[in-house]
Amino acid sequence: MVKVTFSPTEELVIHEAVEMTKDDLLLERITPAGNLPLYWCNGILFSFSSIPMTDDIVKEFLKGRIHWLEVHFAKLDKYVPLITWESDEYKSRMNVRVIDTSTSVLHREFIQWLKTNIKKK
Repeated sequence: MVKVTFSPTEELVIHEAVEMTKDDLLLERITPAGNLPLYWCNGILFSFSSIPMTDDIVKEFLKGRIHWLEVHFAKLDKYVPLITWESDEYKSRMNVRVIDTSTSVLHREFIQWLKTNIKKK
């Protein structure tokens, strides 16, 4: 019999959180190689970048601590699975997938923290 152990994240360390417009958030996910998805949880559309997995970061991860280098976010009250970005300037139309992560305990707690601690400038 294989022993299965669940070891949830104990701490999420955010190094930078930046509120931006939905269009700017979409544009950051559109790349020449393809469009990267965005995440949505409880009224917030967001992306994050992780720190490269060095030996020290792996040790942190195994202790239950995750580091997100940057989080970019925008308010989006209702979940939609696909957002279309259109530009007259570039004469283009792009679709970006949105993944609903509202069932993730980590994402829900992060969004709660974000709404409480980050004020729009």
